[in-house]
Amino acid sequence: MTVEYLGNQELLRLRKTAFLASSTISSETVLQVYDWATEMRNRGECVVSGFSSKLERDVLHFLLKGSQPIIIVLARRMYKVIPNELKEPLVQNRLLIISVSNAIRQSKVTAMARNKYVCEMTDRILFAGVTEQSSLYPYKNEYRNKLEKSI
Repeated sequence: MTVEYLGNQELLRLRKTAFLASSTISSETVLQVYDWATEMRNRGECVVSGFSSKLERDVLHFLLKGSQPIIIVLARRMYKVIPNELKEPLVQNRLLIISVSNAIRQSKVTAMARNKYVCEMTDRILFAGVTEQSSLYPYKNEYRNKLEKSI
C-alpha cells in the first residue's frame, strides 16, 4: 500500500476516533450522528474518516465549522486540486489528508482497504447504521475492542 500525506502529520500522535457510516441510514440515526459530531467538535477531539458516504460528508461539514483536528483518509490518489472547504483547515494546521491508494477513483476494493487502515490507526471507532449486510460489518466485528459505541 502506497501512503501519501498532505497536511499536519503531528495529528497522527493524537488520540483519534474513527467515524464510519453505512450508506443506508435511518433518519433517527442521522440525528444521533449529528449530535455526536457536534459533541466531538465542541470537545475538540480528532476525528478520522474517509468522509465518503453522504452521512460522513455531513459530519465533515459539522467538524469543519469547529477548530478540532481532522484526518481524512482517501481511498484514491491524493487530490491534484485541494477542495476549497479544506484549504483553510490545512493552513490552520488542523487537517491531515492521507491517500492510501494510487487509484484514480475510489472503488469497493480501495474503500475496503481504506476502512481497514482507518480502523487500525485509531483508538476508538464509531460505526453508524452498520448491519450484518453492511460492507463495514466485518470491521465492526474485528475491531469491537475499539468500539466507542454504535449508532
